[in-house]
Amino acid sequence: MTHRMTITLDDETFAFLNRVASNNRSAYINQLLLQARQECLKMALLQANQEEAADTNYQQALPAWDSTLADGLAHD
Repeated sequence: MTHRMTITLDDETFAFLNRVASNNRSAYINQLLLQARQECLKMALLQANQEEAADTNYQQALPAWDSTLADGLAHD
């Protein structure tokens, strides 16, 4: 599904967009937003990993879960 929208750009930004995006401004802007979204996800994962590493209760509980690694199920 796609959506249409109207945005306002100053003259300099609009000229830049026309210069770098050629004749497909929508695809260019969409690609920029996808990259920004991926960067946000990457930063959220990094923060979650840092919080997990700092959580001593969680770190102490991890060895108890190691026994589930040999659950007898085939791993492909």
